[in-house]
Amino acid sequence: MIPKYFFIVFLVFFCVFQQTVAGPIAYAVCQTACNLKWASCYLSAGLVAGTVTGGLCAPFAALACNAAQGVCMAACAGLLVAPTP
Repeated sequence: MIPKYFFIVFLVFFCVFQQTVAGPIAYAVCQTACNLKWASCYLSAGLVAGTVTGGLCAPFAALACNAAQGVCMAACAGLLVAPTP
């Protein structure tokens, strides 16, 4: 048999922790936008996303697109802890 205080603890827990945190969802949307910009950057340079390997032989446009994507994704990091009620 379930003790009577279990329901009281459950109600208190439910009332206290009902705030929604949508930070991870906003982070995922931001990361997706960064990836779409990266793919369009490759396309505008005449490259196919995912086929260019890094290193010294990579075209400058690919290196520039990769650097821009890194900056974009780093800007998204703050959204992980942003609560959205």
